[in-house]
Amino acid sequence: MVKFILNGKKVESKSEPLTRLLDVFRKEFDLTAPKEGCGEGECGACSCLIDGNLSNSCLIALGSVAGKSVVTLEGFRDTQQYKLLEKTFAKAGAVQCGFCTPGMIMAAQSLLCKNPNPTEHDIRNAISGNLCRCTGYNMIIDAVKMAAEEGNGLW
Repeated sequence: MVKFILNGKKVESKSEPLTRLLDVFRKEFDLTAPKEGCGEGECGACSCLIDGNLSNSCLIALGSVAGKSVVTLEGFRDTQQYKLLEKTFAKAGAVQCGFCTPGMIMAAQSLLCKNPNPTEHDIRNAISGNLCRCTGYNMIIDAVKMAAEEGNGLW
């Protein structure tokens, strides 16, 4: 059994240590925000935070998160940071089909925690591991900029 903290709660997974973290999220814990897009770490749809660092859960073995803190969008949803990002993504029109949105939100959170006043270049770099087929990225970048401006020390 692998023990770790998932969305603020101590959990034990009965899955094999080499099972992909993405599969553990979806099959064992019914967490559906992280999605299988490419299965190769290229699209960011499965993004989560592991000890505060943005990670592609499709590339992470369950055993590697033993004793660590793992956060998916479901665990992030009740925070003030999420509420601000949700508001700015809506205001900027940054959500269309929504498939990439959980990964984009997690990438934005990771960036803003490390750099609460990012430049456009910083934002583009931070979301570069996340693919979006709908928005052309400009509205997502605008949403993250707005969140940084309106954050007032939130990060």
